Amino acid sequence: MIKSPIKAALAVMAALSLAGCDMMTASEPALDIPEVEPGDISEATMIDITRELSSDEFEGRMPGTRGEELTVALLTERFEAAGLEPGNNGSWVQDVPLVEITGKNFAPLTITNGETDLVYDFGSEWVGVTYREDAQTQLANSEMVFVGYGINAPERGWNDYEGIDVTGKTVVILVNDPDWQTQGLEGTFNGRAMTYYGRWTYKYEEAARQGAAGAIIVHDTEPASYGWNVVESSWSGPQAYPEYGDNAPPRTLVNGWVQKEIAREILAAAGQDLDALSEAAKSADFEPVELGFTASTSFANDIRKFASKNVIGVLPGATRPDEYVIHTAHWDHLGRCTPAPDGDDICNGAVDNATGTAALVALAEAHGKAGAPDRSLVFLAVTAEESGLLGAYYYASNPIFPLSQTVGGINMDAFLIAGPSKDVTVVGPGKSQLDQFLEAALVADGRVSTPNPNPEAGYYYRSDHFAFAKQGVPMLYVDGGEDLIEGGREAGAAVQEDYRDNRYHGPKDEFDENWDWSGVMADLQLFYRLGRMMAMSTSWPNWNEGDEFKATRDADCASSDTGC
Repeated sequence: MIKSPIKAALAVMAALSLAGCDMMTASEPALDIPEVEPGDISEATMIDITRELSSDEFEGRMPGTRGEELTVALLTERFEAAGLEPGNNGSWVQDVPLVEITGKNFAPLTITNGETDLVYDFGSEWVGVTYREDAQTQLANSEMVFVGYGINAPERGWNDYEGIDVTGKTVVILVNDPDWQTQGLEGTFNGRAMTYYGRWTYKYEEAARQGAAGAIIVHDTEPASYGWNVVESSWSGPQAYPEYGDNAPPRTLVNGWVQKEIAREILAAAGQDLDALSEAAKSADFEPVELGFTASTSFANDIRKFASKNVIGVLPGATRPDEYVIHTAHWDHLGRCTPAPDGDDICNGAVDNATGTAALVALAEAHGKAGAPDRSLVFLAVTAEESGLLGAYYYASNPIFPLSQTVGGINMDAFLIAGPSKDVTVVGPGKSQLDQFLEAALVADGRVSTPNPNPEAGYYYRSDHFAFAKQGVPMLYVDGGEDLIEGGREAGAAVQEDYRDNRYHGPKDEFDENWDWSGVMADLQLFYRLGRMMAMSTSWPNWNEGDEFKATRDADCASSDTGC
């Protein structure tokens, strides 16, 4: 199936089509990028597995439930039928130790200064969870402090906690980064492109490091990139966390969100204006504001420890089996969640991410039919992505195949059913030399790339590839296109908006027998080419100079006698 290597000139020409990111230039070394014929990818496999995984029988695929058991059994059966071998020393699975905490009997969130009492109901006005394994959570009269964006980044000359001790207090935090409203990508926090400092995961981690008892993020649809309905459904019901053990990092008592208008009301009662404070928080000179109010709430917790499972299959390489190219997708979803108006309370997760999970199987089948490439291909279906990329983080911290021998990878998360497009959307372009493989594959397919049109959403930090990137492994994250063959960019934007507003993380993300799979199948051909190119190449792509992950990769490679 492998033909002659693509000429360096072709790779350079292709890279120039990646508008809006760091371009490869002719002065950079050309990588060995073989040409690859299209794969025999089964649309029937995509349809059948997506349909089955998102059926009510699988109960929304929540880790630790019957839905997980059915999912693992299905993937094991299909990986084996595709010709893969068990990926974990004879086993198809890797145990991921988790703790499930289900809050119940929520008291209202009460905000008071001794004279004025503000009381807010759980779900509609605020949500909160604990990361601690306590049967009862009690936040009592915790002094409140507004800390802007809640960022402590000394390398950027920024500390929203400077000059104040928040030990035992509850911090109120804005979502995203200080410069998220910038139109370009230049700024202290990369302008409109969200950094990790803008993610809720970081904000809770930093609040805990600062000693806070509570951390409350102000929800705002545009900078969060999703509505309150997503927060309510995602932050209620069972929540899975890593089993931290004796060396647990610091954790707050309560992490939560409040509606923007609720935050506005609280700040007004404290004599402050949300808009004025939000504007002040854009500056590195911002100083935290003590509000003169306290926060209180309580709830009980049901605690269950269990081992969820990553599912791993491998197609061993023909000549260099100890070098690995990895494909990732998360199999989990939210299980039962906030009911829709019709009473449906199963978040089936058809698009997110039954489609990506089905793609793992379809690609495994196609590579198996083509025969083993030079390097080994790993197909990794990870658990607990919806809980914070936990399965991916666990594998990246406990890799079955050494990361220094892992060439790179492709992550697949939520194929929108939008019909064929002229382009694909690149999340995090310009970060690594894998862009050269991507552009060569796009040229072969007659398509182009579009930088992520919503960089403020921080998608690069919101899917499983990020866990590998933090460990230094170059990873590509490519979404479906924005420029549809029928309807152009306007139609593409409408599909995105409809899914985000009406189905994302809700009970209506369901399988539809009338879906047009032609666009998804075109994207899968691109992913097939990418995986096959990397698996037949002799090159070891790295992160580009200046990227935040390059030092980690360089150190990992320097410590290894094999691989990169």
